[in-house]
Amino acid sequence: MRQLILDWLRLGLICFGGPAAHISVMHRVAVEERQWVQEAEFLKAMNFCMLLPGPEAHQLAVWLGWRTHGVRGGLISGTLFVLPGSLIMLAISWLYANTQTVPAVQGLLLGLKCAALSVVLQAFLRLASRVLKSPFLVLLALVSCLTSTLQLVPFPLLIANAALAGMLWYRFRSRTEFRAAAEVPDSTAAAEVQPRGETRRILITLCTGLLLWWLPVVCCGLLAGWSSLPVRLGLFFSRAAVLTFGGAWAVLNYVSSVVVDDFGWLTRAEMADGLGLAETTPGPLILVVQHVGFLAGWKQSGDWSPTYAGAAAALLTTWVTFAPSFLWILLGAPWLNRLSQRGWLTAIMNAVSATAVGLIAALGIGLAGSTLFSEEAALPFRQFLLPVTAFGLLRPEAVLLTGLGFVLTFAFRKGLAIILGCCASVGWLLSLLG
Repeated sequence: MRQLILDWLRLGLICFGGPAAHISVMHRVAVEERQWVQEAEFLKAMNFCMLLPGPEAHQLAVWLGWRTHGVRGGLISGTLFVLPGSLIMLAISWLYANTQTVPAVQGLLLGLKCAALSVVLQAFLRLASRVLKSPFLVLLALVSCLTSTLQLVPFPLLIANAALAGMLWYRFRSRTEFRAAAEVPDSTAAAEVQPRGETRRILITLCTGLLLWWLPVVCCGLLAGWSSLPVRLGLFFSRAAVLTFGGAWAVLNYVSSVVVDDFGWLTRAEMADGLGLAETTPGPLILVVQHVGFLAGWKQSGDWSPTYAGAAAALLTTWVTFAPSFLWILLGAPWLNRLSQRGWLTAIMNAVSATAVGLIAALGIGLAGSTLFSEEAALPFRQFLLPVTAFGLLRPEAVLLTGLGFVLTFAFRKGLAIILGCCASVGWLLSLLG
């Protein structure tokens, strides 16, 4: 157990970048170095985690801990994978809240936001090449990008429609298109005998998981009132955690829209800053929601110290974001083989993944609007209109930094640390030059 703690603490400190980078590091450690699992089992677990809502890299970490040391191992691995990045993000958010108006800091943040644009584009291209395998899936991606950018359909309804489209696709197209259905027919999976005592295990796990997930939110409601900020944070980010199909990039567009436009907890610039800051910390990218929680608590601290209010709000946000992932894995891990072989489920998740590609594109559009232009409100970016007069609102320094990020990412294929470091350094130098 001591070695398990050390291994996962190390992984929590060295996993930078997006889910693909995290999974690559975990594969090297779990399969090649420590040989915790075989290659085939790792890949099956990875595909299973991609079918679930929530951060897939974190869920894979929970599964690896569960696979090697049971429930206790899953709790340890999942916690240590997030804890280092969460503590670092908490410190960075505090520094941001106190220094965001300093010109040099603004230059650093601008560099990070411009670097994030290239990272979003890279994530979009990678996921699109892997997911968009048919005209139907391309159409789903285009529709989701358009409707999300124009805010025509709420995010939960968009995901529900994608799931329905995937089910219809499975019903009316040849089922042999889905590899999982070809491996084990649905009738065979359904005929499997349920393990003895499995119902009791499911009920205990479900009740315990739901209790731990919602207990902090209920306590906040009893102590501070059911309309208080902590309760609203807990309810919103719990809903977001259940709907985060397609990874962090896909859900961040939804989170940004709600916390900026509906709740007014952050400005669009602060949300973009948080995305850039999240790229600099280890752990899951979805830790950007902790930054959202901190700033919301900081601004609405009331009688509390802003630091304490921000920290409490950040920790609650992190709790309700990651608690569901523990529950999904500890519930579903023993059923891994059967769930990963359901053809209809694979079809649904293919459609949801295609929708996620469109959501990532919408996120890039919004991030570009708030980063590259000095007056986003004057630019009808959400209507896909780029009048000639809009180019007068371009920020030359942002265009320069974004170009630098693109060159480092796509021409020289540099790693995330170099891209972030170079863009932030150049942004800082530009701020000193005035």
